[in-house]
Amino acid sequence: MGDFNLALVIVAIVVCVLVFLFNIYLLVNYQHPDDANQAYFPKFVVVFGLSIAAISILMLPADVANRQACQRAIYNGACSLTLPMKDLWLAIYIADAVLVFFVIPFAMFYYEGDQDKSVAKRIKSALLWVITTAIVCALVLGILYGLVGKVDFTVRHLSSSTTSFPTSWELSSSQQCVGGGTHQCSAYSAAASSEKTWTMRTTFPEYVVALATIVGSVLFSIFGGVGIACLPLGLIFSFIRRPKAVITRSQYIKEATELGKKARDLKKAADALHQEERSGSKGRKWRKNVKAVEKVRVLEKPKTCTSCP
Repeated sequence: MGDFNLALVIVAIVVCVLVFLFNIYLLVNYQHPDDANQAYFPKFVVVFGLSIAAISILMLPADVANRQACQRAIYNGACSLTLPMKDLWLAIYIADAVLVFFVIPFAMFYYEGDQDKSVAKRIKSALLWVITTAIVCALVLGILYGLVGKVDFTVRHLSSSTTSFPTSWELSSSQQCVGGGTHQCSAYSAAASSEKTWTMRTTFPEYVVALATIVGSVLFSIFGGVGIACLPLGLIFSFIRRPKAVITRSQYIKEATELGKKARDLKKAADALHQEERSGSKGRKWRKNVKAVEKVRVLEKPKTCTSCP
């Protein structure tokens, strides 16, 4: 039994390391070329967030295996050698909530901040946004926890008297309780009035986990359903709009003319932004135009054409 528990711990550690390494591979393979060797904190947040998301799914088979570890325990205390799944569930889901509401927004505000500002100013700006988000989340969580942070259990109230341990039991359908007196000890024949509602307040970590699970399930059902419906449509349209093997000379001239026009417009917009930068008028509108120009520049990057004449 102890060997099985030790093997389960080793497997859990190895799986977590493999998940972390796989997410690092995904980040390195799919990151933008301009982001290489920079923005390490947002990259760490991405890898850590993907790892938490994957581990939260792998927790279910780990919980099942953990329960099997002490199913046939032959000595007392065997289950104390298994993984503390309740603490792990709470840790995973609370880390998930902290990432969603605090860490990821901070990384986004910091990464998308004005590159001309110093690191300290970008951190300060991101912290202001995150503190605002934290205040709103704390108010929502506190109000909801005070109002609906309770759990109702429907129970059936049964009672029976006590008696000395007899040599034989004399119980029947008419005599269902031990001892004398009028008692209600049979749940099968108990009246409906014996049902009671037991209300207790949950702990705050369990409340956060429950709320995060409900919100995540609703969002997953919405975005997952939309994604499943749009996936075949996207594949069909990608096949219909796939690049053709050969284009005609007139089509090539038309595409080249349109591309040249876009390039001239892009150069004109970039020159106008440079003039505004030299004049010192770099406001919110200027930063928005810079991002728009950069987006157009990335989308209009020339690709290798193997079928052009």
